[in-house]
Amino acid sequence: MTTKAITLKQVEYKGKNIKLPFDILSTTARDETQLTKAYNRFNQESIELPLFAKSVYLSILANEWKATMEDKQLGWGGSDQWNKVRKGLDWFRQYFAKEYMVLLD
Repeated sequence: MTTKAITLKQVEYKGKNIKLPFDILSTTARDETQLTKAYNRFNQESIELPLFAKSVYLSILANEWKATMEDKQLGWGGSDQWNKVRKGLDWFRQYFAKEYMVLLD
């Protein structure tokens, strides 16, 4: 079986088509609905969520880091990356409110 890289824009999860806030890279061999643990970066509290949601979580953190680095050059709030951070946070609140409270609140 050949594994190909794919870009996900939406995922079917629990009978719903969920549009992702960012494109997520995956492989044809990976079940994006499989549960995995994610950890709050400050207090290490953990919670289970599907792989696609963990990918969104990690993208939020990466975009936050990029925005912070750009703000050092542009001034506080100057980075366009903050729009991606907010988009990801809004998505998390809508689809994974409990997980948002553990990981991002």
